[in-house]
Amino acid sequence: MSEASDQERTEAASPRRLARAREEGQVPQSRELVTFLVLVAGLGGLGAMAGWLGSRSLSGFRSGLTLDRRAAFEPDVLVHALAQMFAEGLITLAPILGLTVLAALIGPLLVGGWNFAPKALVPQWSRIDPVSGLKRQFSVHAAVELVKAMLKALVIGLAAVWVFVHEWPGLAGLLFEPLPRALSHFSDSLLRAAFLIMAGMAAVVAIDVPFQLWQYHARLRMTKEELRQEGREQEGSPEVKARIRRQQQQIARRRMMSEVPKASVVVTNPTHFSVALRYDPDQDAAPRVLAKGRGRIALRIRELAAEHQIPMLEAPPLARALYRHADLDALVPSALYRAVAEVLAYVFQMNEARAQGRSLPPTPTTFSVPPELDPGAA
Repeated sequence: MSEASDQERTEAASPRRLARAREEGQVPQSRELVTFLVLVAGLGGLGAMAGWLGSRSLSGFRSGLTLDRRAAFEPDVLVHALAQMFAEGLITLAPILGLTVLAALIGPLLVGGWNFAPKALVPQWSRIDPVSGLKRQFSVHAAVELVKAMLKALVIGLAAVWVFVHEWPGLAGLLFEPLPRALSHFSDSLLRAAFLIMAGMAAVVAIDVPFQLWQYHARLRMTKEELRQEGREQEGSPEVKARIRRQQQQIARRRMMSEVPKASVVVTNPTHFSVALRYDPDQDAAPRVLAKGRGRIALRIRELAAEHQIPMLEAPPLARALYRHADLDALVPSALYRAVAEVLAYVFQMNEARAQGRSLPPTPTTFSVPPELDPGAA
């Protein structure tokens, strides 16, 4: 039962899944919203510029339909007149066309935002697969699109019936009115029909936009197993993470070993722990830990110290305390200053005795290590 529930798409899409869908060109879209905004922009433009459009249209008709006798015998004059009439028509319609284009660009932004996805331009043969096409034809999305088309047809049909019933007497009387008044009355009837269609489209949009958003997120839902797999991909598999940790440890170990030849003394346990210390009054405010390790690493530190003639001193309590409480490439804890000073004093005396050819000082056997810092203290 648990495995079955893990395979059900019950989880909301993760941010990574949503981002990947946008890269592939999958964004929520509502064609009904775009159609509605284009209709609103067109009607708004017509309403705001009705007087200007009417006067320009009337002057355009007059100039275009008024021809002198020369135009009937010279085709070039007629072609020039038609071109001029076409240019005037474009200038007249340019504001309305600009508003509708702007509305068509704003529509997708309100639902899915701007999105440029080059991957969506790559041909996908599944789109022309007959089997996939049949599945799409009988899907829930196709059924919803059919219902929307029927609603739009119903809205437009009702608007046409309303115009025919209520506006027919006025439309029939347009034949007997002067041209300016006939154009004004016709545009009023046309605008009323368009506003009626716009009101019906608003109802369709109010249903379509939430549905498109719901369908988009429902299509991108994930199973629990997919969420876990995505988490593993983002964080990395345990095997990869363990291999990375091992590589990081090896790099840190090699860097640490390269610092051993710079040490002033190596404190040992004598076999379990080794800690390499450096004290340079010109560089360090206090003794610094260059390397530390136990087991094979401790043995390697001692081998490097022997190769480079670094003094080594057996101080088990101090070696254990430094290994446990001192950080690598950091100053030794202040509680161990005295014990480390005793070691460094012995090393200084030993180096001075060797330089002068005198006998070596006695090797210290006790160190001022606080019992609470010694892991091996009983």
